Amino acid sequence: MSVDTIRVQMGGLHLANPLLLASGVHGSSLVKVLQALRYGAGGAVTKSIGPEAREGYAEPTVVEVEGGMVNAAGLPNPGAERFALELGQLKGKRLPLFVSIFGADEEEFANVAEALDANDFVAFELNLSCPHVAGVGTEVGHDPELVARVVSAVKSETDKPVFAKLSPNTERLVEVAQAAVDSGADGLTAINTVKAMPIDVESGRPALSNGFGGLSGGAIRPIALRCVYELRERFDVPIMGCGGVSTWEHAVQFFLAGADAVQIGTATVRRLEIFNDINLGILAYMERKGFSALSEMVGASHLKGGLHEAPREPA
Repeated sequence: MSVDTIRVQMGGLHLANPLLLASGVHGSSLVKVLQALRYGAGGAVTKSIGPEAREGYAEPTVVEVEGGMVNAAGLPNPGAERFALELGQLKGKRLPLFVSIFGADEEEFANVAEALDANDFVAFELNLSCPHVAGVGTEVGHDPELVARVVSAVKSETDKPVFAKLSPNTERLVEVAQAAVDSGADGLTAINTVKAMPIDVESGRPALSNGFGGLSGGAIRPIALRCVYELRERFDVPIMGCGGVSTWEHAVQFFLAGADAVQIGTATVRRLEIFNDINLGILAYMERKGFSALSEMVGASHLKGGLHEAPREPA
């Protein structure tokens, strides 16, 4: 089966395949992010960039737990002005790069977007949902009115597509998504990490320097799938699923739930080459099920009747 069958169109965006590197997994530098493209990712999302440089939290910032990891890095980043210089080195390369940005309010988001927009990348992703940084995380992403103002402000600074990254740590998921879409968001990303806390039994204290952090990895996949499914029931905009993908089966689950593309984060920490393997698995599955295009699979779990094996050619 041709690799063209897994090409993705999300509004005006065209990607060679539906797998993207998720934001924040490989630090602030673009070097590792761009490596993902060489290992088969159809796109990559940068570390979240804010208005000013941040050092982040002291170590330890990552703790492995059953089913994933909990991290609280504190959004370390070089700030918009310096990151704009890094992006400037990519001029003319036309890479499928999404830039993640954050801020405390609509003015800060707009300022970051303005500082970065002239560079060559394909879209913005708005980090509206970091679960462990006060002032720029859940306080933003749980307030539909503030989300609406943020999206509108960023859209006023750019002609690039804007994706709103949503939090699972709220009962207002659909309401927040509605505010984002109504204010001009071109797509949604679901989900960010789940607020969590590991505790060290020897010291009796939280294992992370920040106390709590965000759980990622396989443990959150059913939560992410539920969120994507709910969003697809209500919205026709492109959706990128994110949370616990490490095999082709996991990616297919997201497509069936309604995701047009899938971001992979935690699983790439051990093996960045995972994208090629998952793409091959998706292609084999599509051939077995008789799908001629990825879009035929998207949202299929919402339909009655289920899926069947494609008829086999006579021997």
